[in-house]
Amino acid sequence: MKKIQILGTGCPKCSKLAENARAAAADLGIEYKIEKVTDINEIMGFGVMMTPALAVDGNVKSVGKVPSVEDIKKILE
Repeated sequence: MKKIQILGTGCPKCSKLAENARAAAADLGIEYKIEKVTDINEIMGFGVMMTPALAVDGNVKSVGKVPSVEDIKKILE
């Protein structure tokens, strides 16, 4: 099971990133768990200074933008 983490304070871009991540994982048919990380200190612990950010299994894959569903699918494969 993949652990998909959305790093951000809950802004509209963070919500869109979560939506795109769910769609990508569903399209690929993989088991996943989405976790929203909203604590700024925890976000900074990932080395992220700009949100939204996407982490998969604890590794940051995207920072400061909302990747498309297709881009997230490439990250998850």
